[in-house]
Amino acid sequence: QVQLVESGGGLVQPGGSLRLSCAASGFIFSIYSMSWYRQAPGKERELVATISGAGGSTNYADSVKGRFTISRDNAKNTVDLQMNSLKPEDTAVYYCNRGSLYWGKGTLVTVSS
Repeated sequence: QVQLVESGGGLVQPGGSLRLSCAASGFIFSIYSMSWYRQAPGKERELVATISGAGGSTNYADSVKGRFTISRDNAKNTVDLQMNSLKPEDTAVYYCNRGSLYWGKGTLVTVSS
């Protein structure tokens, strides 16, 4: 069965960096686009970034452009989100996603001094 397991969340000061990773299993990873979403307290879940199956195409939410980078390793079945210049408003639970059906359990990122 499809499994998506996130890791790498934690507490970081404003201006700091974190790298999230999602380990995928149960499907042919390289043929699917993968995404990261986030949900802040009291807000709806929002799309952060998407990467195509081969990794050649990426898209980002305007709020994270220039600060976050999504990447994937199809040999390891992982998709990462490098987050730089973090702001308090980036505080959220971050979810790995494949399509409309498959979600990880999420990893909490807290940006605070």
